[in-house]
This record gives sequence, structure tokens and C-alpha cells, in this order.
Amino acid sequence: MEEKLAVCLMSGGMDSTTLAYLARHQGYRIIGLHLNYGQRTENKELRCARRIADLVGAIEFIEISLDYLTRFGGSSLTDRSIAVEEYDPAREAMPNTYVPFRNANLLSIATSLAEARGASAIFIGAQAQDYSGYPDCRAAFIEAFQQVITLGTRDGSGIRLIAPFLDMKKADILRIGLTLGVPYQETWSCYKDSELACGRCGSCHFRTAAFAEVGIRDPIFYEGE
Repeated sequence: MEEKLAVCLMSGGMDSTTLAYLARHQGYRIIGLHLNYGQRTENKELRCARRIADLVGAIEFIEISLDYLTRFGGSSLTDRSIAVEEYDPAREAMPNTYVPFRNANLLSIATSLAEARGASAIFIGAQAQDYSGYPDCRAAFIEAFQQVITLGTRDGSGIRLIAPFLDMKKADILRIGLTLGVPYQETWSCYKDSELACGRCGSCHFRTAAFAEVGIRDPIFYEGE
């Protein structure tokens, strides 16, 4: 039987960790790819991603620096002079945690790696249902990037871009992960802090809301606990 090999984007967060376990469940051998783009909690995210790569049995784990995104700025995740916004359900504008065109940068590197290794798939945990409509998390973007991959790689590469969580809520992703035995205590979601999760940023909000909806305790700790 031909080996199924996939590049999995691994941030160390809930969604990408569930994604890696799902890819393994579907029979793929995994190459873990972690991108450091200067985010505030990068050291914590990297430790989590490495741990998950070990637990999921990744055959390779690669970290790449995209620190040029800190030179561009335009996001509270990459520019320390911009405070990370707290979650506000009434906010209509794009949150300042959006990193301009980040996923295109990540997917370009993932495509190069997939083609070089002969992988047939790239898994990305993008999902827009809970968030604020980040433009590079929309289905139309993923579909368009598939065309970029098809046109920009050698004939016959057959690389598929797989984003199974696009239309799911975070609680739905969590339910999938629980059936797969995902160790959520090894993941990190907070945009702001690396020791205790702040509990107030958008990412913390959607994580805690998902665990509350499913009816189980989040295994990580938050400020004030």
C-alpha cells in the first residue's frame, strides 16, 4: 500500500492539535511544521507543538522563522506596542490580532515542504465560525490557494489542501478531538500570556466557551484560578 504522507501545520493550539490527530486517524504519516512569526507566546506554542508532534508520532518536525512579519507589524500579535484586545462581542471591526495575510505565508512554506518531501496533503486547522471572519480563514481563500498549489507545483504532485474545520464551531472540533484522545492539557491558545492563560483575549474566550458547551473542564489554568 502506498504511504500517505501529510504536512500538518502545528501551532500548538487546540485546532491544529486536533487536526494532527485527525490526520493520523485518517492514515497519514505526519510531518509537523511550526511557523514562528514573532507572536507573543511563541516559546510556549513551540514547546506545545513539539510535544504534540512527539505524541502523534510525527516522522519529522520542522520549525521555520517568519520573523519578517514582526518588521511589517500591523497586528497586536507581532507588534508589542499594540495591546492585545480583550474579547468584545459587540465589536464589528477586524480584531487587532489579525496578522496580515499570515496564512498565505504559512501555506506557501507548507507547500514547498510538501512538494520536497513528496507529501500528498497539507492539513491546516483554519476555522472562521467562532472568530471574526479573518479573510485568510475563509473557504474561498482555501479554495483559491488550492488552485495556487495546483498551478505552482510540478505536474503530478497532486498535493491537496485539507481544511476540515472551516465550517465548524470550536465546540464541534473539541468533540472530535475528545473521540480521538487529544491531550488538550498539552495545548495553548492564549494570545497574550505564556504562563497562565489570560482568559480575556478572543482566543481564550472561544476556548473556554467550547469547553463550557461540551460540559467538561478545560485542563489548562487561567489567571485567577
